Amino acid sequence: MMTSETEYILIKFLSSSANATELDYLEGWIQQPENKSIFDDFIKTHYAITIGMNDLDKIEIRNRLMNEIRKDKKQFKTRKLSKVLKYAAIAIFFIGTGYFLSEIKSIGKDITVMPSHDDIVLEQEGGIKRIIKEGGAIHLTDVQGNSVGHQNGESLVYQKPNTLVLPTKNKLSVPFGKRFNLTLSDGTVVHLNSGSTIRYPTYFISENKREVFLEGEAYFDVAHDENLSFQVNTNEIDVIVHGTKFNVSTYPEDVGASVVLISGSVGLSAKEADGASILIEPGFRGTFDGTGKTFATKKVDTSLYTSWLQGQLVFRNTPFKNILRKLERQYNVVIINNNQILGDETFNATIETDRESIEQVFKYFNRIHDIDYEVLNNKIIIN
Repeated sequence: MMTSETEYILIKFLSSSANATELDYLEGWIQQPENKSIFDDFIKTHYAITIGMNDLDKIEIRNRLMNEIRKDKKQFKTRKLSKVLKYAAIAIFFIGTGYFLSEIKSIGKDITVMPSHDDIVLEQEGGIKRIIKEGGAIHLTDVQGNSVGHQNGESLVYQKPNTLVLPTKNKLSVPFGKRFNLTLSDGTVVHLNSGSTIRYPTYFISENKREVFLEGEAYFDVAHDENLSFQVNTNEIDVIVHGTKFNVSTYPEDVGASVVLISGSVGLSAKEADGASILIEPGFRGTFDGTGKTFATKKVDTSLYTSWLQGQLVFRNTPFKNILRKLERQYNVVIINNNQILGDETFNATIETDRESIEQVFKYFNRIHDIDYEVLNNKIIIN
């Protein structure tokens, strides 16, 4: 039998707020034979609902939980427990007191979101389309059958041709919910974020500038060439460099574009004739206002804008409506916000998109910020 005290301590542990005394108590409680079935039933019910699994290794899960308890006890005196979803890897989440071994009573909190699964598509000149499977290995040829590169796991890698052939145009489209990399023929590395498309030649001709076209967001590590500039064209601005590292964000729904410079030097110019232009320095973010057609620069923490490369979304004083747009892209879901006041409120959050599911993210917002929501297939509806 579970007492209210035990339930309370277990909830505190799962929300990373139990103290050393409570951890001692919980370790002893789990080890008692009469409590084994209670704990196993909880794991089976709650874990299956959250992750969508039916066949669970309950002993393994319990052992992992015990290891986490012991780890916290060893480190308790030297650090505070994290307030984020630390135990996401164990996939155990509590939403509030009183929810233990119970059935689902309302739609939303424990229903698995069903994200759409779209493919990464490479479109070659002539309208030929190829599905790129993540982790795959394929040989790339142009429409004439000439070898132009290969796929190396999570990246397409192009190289200069051995014979004189004309370059052809390629377009790589990365859907919502995925990221992918591209190495151009000059050695420039491009990391494409979710919902992004890039157009580029199979190789660059030395007489021309190196030029690509981007929609969405990408991080560029440009191979240095003093004699051949590199230009990223977007719908709003052009970014001109010789060799540098920078992040470009120009999603269609955003009014304008932004460039965050990590190293080197870049110039930004508006598309329209006689448009504005600026130079930005490392550590600065240049933004273009698509309405007023003006540029602005600001010194920033560049890691906030490049954290997606490590599978993170970091928000600092960010309007909730902006957070929702990024979550839609990263998880390939539809989020409908019926709470307009909430949309303008600002939040701080760090989300491990490679480790935390969209269900876990919204359970965090529900527990910490009391945000009420429901789930319908791949849609999350905020009330």
